Amino acid sequence: MPMTYEQHLDEVATLLYERYDQSEKAAIKLVMAAQEDGFFSGHDDDPSICTLERAQADARAVFRKYGKA
Repeated sequence: MPMTYEQHLDEVATLLYERYDQSEKAAIKLVMAAQEDGFFSGHDDDPSICTLERAQADARAVFRKYGKA
């Protein structure tokens, strides 16, 4: 079941916190960095891809790309 864009971003941040041992503040910063970089632009254009499964995949991708900085 699709979530809103905002719910999706919240879920990605929560997954980063829970699964990737990030503080809440760090998880939010990672999501904000990805958002500023356009990582989530397709999600805003097509809300049907804002699912729990996609949030899990996005959390992995965001951590790989932005978590090493």
